[in-house]
Amino acid sequence: MALLLTAAIGLAAEGGEFCEIPKKVAFQGKPLDQDTIFHMKRELAYVMWYWINACRALDLDPNEVIAENVRKLEARYPGGSFDAYYSENRQDGDL
Repeated sequence: MALLLTAAIGLAAEGGEFCEIPKKVAFQGKPLDQDTIFHMKRELAYVMWYWINACRALDLDPNEVIAENVRKLEARYPGGSFDAYYSENRQDGDL
């Protein structure tokens, strides 16, 4: 349980830190330069670390988690790309 809780809190924290960077680019004039991109890269690495640990805590194969997401999106968007209609009008069981 400790690994799962650490992963969940870590995902929220690091995801928030990642989100702060483009927010500052969009609204506070921070440049989208190589330093900023590197900073986002490092935050994404932390997100990945906690995501992998969540998979470990749940005894899930990370590749299967990705494959399940692909299957879900293929079923949701029959045209192969995002469509606002299907995003808002999901089939039963589509979480």
